[in-house]
Amino acid sequence: MSQDQLLAKPLNLQDQQQQSLAMHLLKLVLNCLNFDFIGNSADESADDLCTVQIPTNWRTIFLEPETLDLFFDLYHSLPPMLSQLALSCLVQFASTRRSLFSNPERAKYLGNLIKGVKRILENPQGLSDPSNYHEFCRFLARLKTNYQLGELVMVKEYPEVIRLIANFTITSLQHWEFAPNSVHYLLTLWQRMVASVPFVKSTEPHLLDTYAPEITKAYITSRLESVPVVVRDGLEDPLDDTATVFQQLEQLCTVSRCEYEKTCALLVQLFDQNARNYQKLLHSSSRNPLELTVQEGRLAWLVYFVGTVVGGRLTYTSTDEHDAMDGELSCRVFQLISLMDAQLPRSSNEKVELAILWFLDQFRKTYVGDQLQRTSKVYARMSEVLGITDDSHVLETFVAKIVTNLKYWGRCEPVISRTLQFLNDLSVGYILLKKLVKIDAVKFMLQTHTSKHFPFLGVNDNYSLSDLRCRTTFYTALTRLLMVDLGEDEDEFENFMLPLTVSFETLTQIFNNSFKQEAAKRMLIGLARDLRGIAFALNTKTSYTMLFDWIYPSYLTVLQRAIELWYREPTCTTPILKLMAELMQNRSQRLNFDVSSPNGILLFREASKMICTYGNQILSLGTLSKDQVYPLKLKGISICYSALKSALCGNYVSFGVFKLYGDNHFDNVLQAFVKMLLSVSHSDLLQYRKLSQSYYPLLECLTQDHMSFITSLEPNVLIYILTSVSEGLTALDTIVSSSCCASLDYIVTYLFKHIAKEGKKPLRCKEISQEGQRLLHFMQQNPEVLPQMMSILMNTIIFEDCRNQWSVSRPLLGLILLNEKYFSELRASLITSQPDSKREVLNQCFRNLMEGVEQNLLVKNRDRFTQNMSVFRRDMAEALRNEGATEPSSLDMMS
Repeated sequence: MSQDQLLAKPLNLQDQQQQSLAMHLLKLVLNCLNFDFIGNSADESADDLCTVQIPTNWRTIFLEPETLDLFFDLYHSLPPMLSQLALSCLVQFASTRRSLFSNPERAKYLGNLIKGVKRILENPQGLSDPSNYHEFCRFLARLKTNYQLGELVMVKEYPEVIRLIANFTITSLQHWEFAPNSVHYLLTLWQRMVASVPFVKSTEPHLLDTYAPEITKAYITSRLESVPVVVRDGLEDPLDDTATVFQQLEQLCTVSRCEYEKTCALLVQLFDQNARNYQKLLHSSSRNPLELTVQEGRLAWLVYFVGTVVGGRLTYTSTDEHDAMDGELSCRVFQLISLMDAQLPRSSNEKVELAILWFLDQFRKTYVGDQLQRTSKVYARMSEVLGITDDSHVLETFVAKIVTNLKYWGRCEPVISRTLQFLNDLSVGYILLKKLVKIDAVKFMLQTHTSKHFPFLGVNDNYSLSDLRCRTTFYTALTRLLMVDLGEDEDEFENFMLPLTVSFETLTQIFNNSFKQEAAKRMLIGLARDLRGIAFALNTKTSYTMLFDWIYPSYLTVLQRAIELWYREPTCTTPILKLMAELMQNRSQRLNFDVSSPNGILLFREASKMICTYGNQILSLGTLSKDQVYPLKLKGISICYSALKSALCGNYVSFGVFKLYGDNHFDNVLQAFVKMLLSVSHSDLLQYRKLSQSYYPLLECLTQDHMSFITSLEPNVLIYILTSVSEGLTALDTIVSSSCCASLDYIVTYLFKHIAKEGKKPLRCKEISQEGQRLLHFMQQNPEVLPQMMSILMNTIIFEDCRNQWSVSRPLLGLILLNEKYFSELRASLITSQPDSKREVLNQCFRNLMEGVEQNLLVKNRDRFTQNMSVFRRDMAEALRNEGATEPSSLDMMS
């Protein structure tokens, strides 16, 4: 029974059989329309970018107007559970690729879609069902994703339909508690419509200047009206879900800039009215806390809105008049800041503070910095009211606000971390830094960064340990400010480090005498986080050397001692290990010490001690439960691995020196690497992203520069490492798969060179050949290892979506040259699995792959192979895609 017959026959919705048939038919159609026809496997979570690549031979069905009508009819006649499926199908119909139609056909198809929208909006009963409503919102968003505004305005029903859609959107926004997740799609539609206005060449009116301000007004007023309901009824506050709020405000910022005068007038009126009411409440003798909370909630929303429209300047063509309006609005927020700060510390409101920080950040992005002329009209009104004449004055206001927050909001982690993020964003960019260091409040921060002035730097028991995280951000920003005028002034640096020096000296005393464990631990965690922030910002050789001289050796000893004592407490070990990993980073060549300095080696020895201590202690914990294995063990191991990788790749230590002078620090750390590795299962290596992203690049460094270490490993360790490479080759994470390919390439190249040298047998290569001989012997004992890898790589090239083709091609050539017999078998097995008609084409593909490729691994030869492989991959895909091919699922002959 077809869907036409279903409709022709009187529908009996009580009839279970008919309902079931209709449901399965609709699901079938939806699955067909959802099919990934060209294998581009788009990210399904990115809903808005979808285009359905309908096959050309379905064109006639799509050109018949009855097809769309059928689904609109089904929507109107089926019960909600089924009508939502009809709408889901229509979402996909609206997303049909543009190239399926000629221009006149597309206009006609769009006309039918718009007619359907009109019919649904004129009979909106079905939209009271949340699922229908959600699908319909998606449908509207897809219309603008796939069609241009210029095409939409040409449709005859456009003026009527845009009016209906505007009314529907306004109603939806007013009922903010109904289906909040669907609002995103409606705002997407309006955002994209308004963003397209400058590009419309059509003479037909788009009417957005009429409706866009109404949409903005509805959003603003509905959010303000939601506040008393939320406060009185104790509902979930939409403002608490900042991710959704920011996403919606980002969409609103484009819409609000259309007919900006109207939006601005509305905001000015609402802001003044609410600010007046708030002041009255503050000064009234009977302060009603509920009323105050409502007013503060409204002010928070209004500050978010002002920040949004100011930020919208960057998304929409702007005029001097618009800048002056931004100035009007901004004045009001700056006045509110003064009003709120005057009440501290008696009363405060976290939501208003977070909104103010959002506004300040939007203002910074739009009007502060080198991208703007000094004469911007935004400052005209602000200089009259507040005496703020240019961005230097604004920076003073910013810094004053930052200092106030750090002083009074020490207990409130969200406000502190957002304030510090704002300070951090200000401290990026040389021009702003030069202006900032002249401000008195900045000088004050550089001289007195102690818990006396900034309570969040304190370490009393009231703070949770995770609150100390934001200290790293604080010190990164402060150190950037310090660096502006630091030069080679060591006294200046010593002064800056004084509070940390005092803390370390106190710690040393505690360690030596009365051992108050909890106090020492908190102090140490704070210090490690502070130092990591400082080290991150010191990116010149001179400044880094000052830090090294300050911390080595006495303070590093304290850190080593802490790792010994508290190895089973990740809250303590993680910040210390991360600090060590940061110190090992040779960013901007800052660790290239003078030729007479042993600092590079001294630093590496300290890192080696710490990694060895941590590794040995952590292994004594024994077997851990699934939920504890990452926080207690794997996280620490991954930080150790990334520190070791930074040291090996940093190019500031000559590792040959250790063996030459009988120093075992290098050997010890490599042994610790192996011990820690063997305690981790292969599945964990790939399952925990941070671990795999530190282990595999470290392995790449080891195979590149330290093959003598790799060849000296016990067979069981080598098997473990090669298995991890084999499993990592197919990882979705390209960092992992590319590192595996590189590691495999270094191993295969080493082996190939050894075999080539063996053939020549000069007398002086005995030492090298012993190491090579060990590896060769291992491969002979385990003959399946390399062929297995070749299978995996060939599979990836021929059948998978290979995202790092260049990386895959490098080890593959060496594998083919080492295992030519197996390569021939692999090739034969693939070709014989195909129909006779294809075999010659596939044979030719394989011949072309090796054409012009010689029996060596020189760069020129590798490049030739890489080029051939690119063509081979394309030709194979073409050959296997043609009809009649029976694709083998895999080339793996190694069971």
